[in-house]
Amino acid sequence: MVRLTRIYTRTGDAGSTSLADGSSTPKTSLRVEVCGAVDETNACVGLARIHLTTMAELDTMLSRIQNELFDLGADIATPPVADEAPGAALRILDGQVTRLEAEIDQMNVVLAPLSSFILPGGTPAAAALHLARTVCRRAERDAWRLTESGATVGGPALRYLNRLSDLLFVAARAANGATGEVFWRPAATR
Repeated sequence: MVRLTRIYTRTGDAGSTSLADGSSTPKTSLRVEVCGAVDETNACVGLARIHLTTMAELDTMLSRIQNELFDLGADIATPPVADEAPGAALRILDGQVTRLEAEIDQMNVVLAPLSSFILPGGTPAAAALHLARTVCRRAERDAWRLTESGATVGGPALRYLNRLSDLLFVAARAANGATGEVFWRPAATR
């Protein structure tokens, strides 16, 4: 269990922060950028949840996802080590990715097929979920940038970010219902 007795430590005043393994890294490092984007995604999901007053099942799903986003942050903040023993660090698992896929399929089956791109908006819940989706996509891009720099990020963590953004898109559609979606109309303002 995490126990925080002090909120400020002053250890970051010089521009560095500690990763979960205790190592120090600049606050501008790619790994810290990914953790920040994951944290922003979580905040956006929290914002969406306050608007889901009549969608208890979706709210429950998003509540679990918020906890998983903390797990994801811990995964990213703990650089893998060679021959890491299973369970030695908190990692996202393939089963969590599979669950997201099942939830996407479950929500999508009752939605009308798309006939156009969707503009972010509609209901307040849907707008917040679209915001969460775009921030999640940034987290995913940042994570891939981190791997391209030579750092290691677990495959399940990368896949989780990809599926989560898909889930947030479908959840936004569900939050809009049949009448709330706003469709892109190409060249409509010419």
